Amino acid sequence: MNTKLKSILLIDDDDATNFLHKMVINKLNCTEEIVIKTNGEEGINYLKTEIDGKYPQPNLILLDINMPIMNGWEFLQEYKKLHENQMAETVVVMLTTSLNPDDKERALGLTVINDFKSKPLTPVGLKDILDNFFLFSDES
Repeated sequence: MNTKLKSILLIDDDDATNFLHKMVINKLNCTEEIVIKTNGEEGINYLKTEIDGKYPQPNLILLDINMPIMNGWEFLQEYKKLHENQMAETVVVMLTTSLNPDDKERALGLTVINDFKSKPLTPVGLKDILDNFFLFSDES
């Protein structure tokens, strides 16, 4: 890979899924940091938290739909309200087990969503995201 992403934010309430996705991300060695939040509210609060005068600004957000407290759709409503310096040029990929075609249509109809993928995230799926949105090239 050319360069690593600064950070990837996983927003999912399932610990086993987060563990698996973290393993996939680590296998590709594509980011310096993986941040895990277990619902949309935690995700929004993380993005709004200033550390040393800067907001986290992950390069990639992998977002689940069905979560307690604040689901993926509610997260997106709040995400759109963030200041530009809190969003940065983040790529948001909805990553879900939902088989409902309405969810996919709804997600891809939102300008804030860059892609819609089925869980679990695989190395091939992650590489596809990296290639499509970050111009990574595999040099192996």
